[in-house]
Amino acid sequence: MNELLTWIDNNIMWGPAMIIFLLGTHIYLTFKTGFVQKSVFKGIKESLRGDGSQKGDLSIFGSLMTALSSTIGTGNIIGVGTAVAVGGPGAVLWTWIGGIFGIATKYAESFIAVKYRRKEEDGTYLGGAMTAFEHLNKPIMGKIFAWCCALGAFGIGCSSQSKAIVDVMANNFNINNIVMALFICVLTALVVFGGVKAIASVCEKLVPFMSIVYVVGCLIILVINARYLLAAIVLIVKSAFTTRAALGGFIGTTVIQAARAGIARGLFSNEAGMGSAPQATAASVAKNAVKPALVGSTGVFWDTVVVCLMTGLVLVSSIIGNDAISCILADGSTISGSGLVSACFNQIPYLGKPLLTFGILTFAYSTILGWSYYGENCIEYLFGKKAIRIYQVLWIVVIFIGAIVSEGAVWTLADILNAAMCIPNVIAVLMLRNVISKETQYYLGEGKLEEVDPELQ
Repeated sequence: MNELLTWIDNNIMWGPAMIIFLLGTHIYLTFKTGFVQKSVFKGIKESLRGDGSQKGDLSIFGSLMTALSSTIGTGNIIGVGTAVAVGGPGAVLWTWIGGIFGIATKYAESFIAVKYRRKEEDGTYLGGAMTAFEHLNKPIMGKIFAWCCALGAFGIGCSSQSKAIVDVMANNFNINNIVMALFICVLTALVVFGGVKAIASVCEKLVPFMSIVYVVGCLIILVINARYLLAAIVLIVKSAFTTRAALGGFIGTTVIQAARAGIARGLFSNEAGMGSAPQATAASVAKNAVKPALVGSTGVFWDTVVVCLMTGLVLVSSIIGNDAISCILADGSTISGSGLVSACFNQIPYLGKPLLTFGILTFAYSTILGWSYYGENCIEYLFGKKAIRIYQVLWIVVIFIGAIVSEGAVWTLADILNAAMCIPNVIAVLMLRNVISKETQYYLGEGKLEEVDPELQ
């Protein structure tokens, strides 16, 4: 089964056509939005200022933290490690490039999620690619996206995350997988059954703290590897565009291997193009669709431009400067992404293992919480609120199952489901490109972020 999934992943879902489709969309929307990336720091500032509007379920900061809870996850740690192990050091640059251009796609998909959200009977808001397709009079496409997201959530946001948690606890503290899986199930149920406000409340406190702790750990390693940092940067850049023979433990990799690994793992991490995180943005208080979309797009900046880049520099500089780490990569098959990252963090005396363990535990747990909300949204869209509780129970069950199955199968299936979500979501964004461009120019280009859109629910 794992071999079949790997073939589908490499040749169909994440073949050259998908890479061109996704990266091409990122670049196209960058131009269509007038290089919205240049306003990313304005978005960061706005996330801290808040919004005076009363239309929404969450504060603008709360919605960003809920979105970041899913985007800043094990993809930033294990995912980057897997990308480097599979695609070589050049995968780090492709992850970063995909993230830079992906800011525009995250902005655009967040925009349509807010612009075309709908207010439910109980006063809560529901938005995403599915409600955008309703506006386009293509409800069948909305249902396809909702099904892809509801099912895909079990891979990217549930099983792969619980697997990461049990692996790190088993490897570092010899804790039984089943015992740890049951603990995760209980801890998740306590929050998930409380609804989106309970999830946001936890994420607002957890996400900033966990991110700072992990970044501090990366900075310590980069100080240790300071003499190899420049060489790591040069190797990353050169390897992204040329075929590299074995060097510092890396087997030979092609440009397409590096690009596929980097872009696929980058998407797993920042979710730009998937249409997942915009569902949290759609619940934000909003005067118009542009401001929360701009704030939502900053998630890619924090996730990929900052956290993933730091992880990549840690990995490559450690492999160049540490013979023990480079040797275990020599045949390209003796170490997993999680094992590679663990070897790098073990360079920090005494604190390396606790820092990495804390990072994986909190990143994975927050992702489980964030993605549970996205899956619930899609199930609500398909079947109504009465089906949410059933989905929540299934979510807990899959946490347990995912924790005890093969790591390779979990990550491969997650990659396939990610691609399945991207296709309908990107189609919705491209169909609404002119609306996105027009309102971006009006509200952002003309400095009218505080103006109220009378058509917004």
